[in-house]
Amino acid sequence: MGKLNRKEKKELRQIADSAVLKKDMQYLADHRFTPLTHGQHLSMDRWLAFLTEYNEFINHIPKPFKPIKDRIMKL
Repeated sequence: MGKLNRKEKKELRQIADSAVLKKDMQYLADHRFTPLTHGQHLSMDRWLAFLTEYNEFINHIPKPFKPIKDRIMKL
């Protein structure tokens, strides 16, 4: 994205100062849906159900476990 000219900057400032936009953003924040939480706590049952369904969606086939052969691993 290139630099904005004066007219574009003025337009963005007017939109940012708009009471309607602030009201809409507050409405979205108040009605946000968080499917993985129950109240204010993370629900492990919902998290596990999400991961299971997501893996089914992407057709994830688990690979067999291969032990690591290196003995000395330095970072």
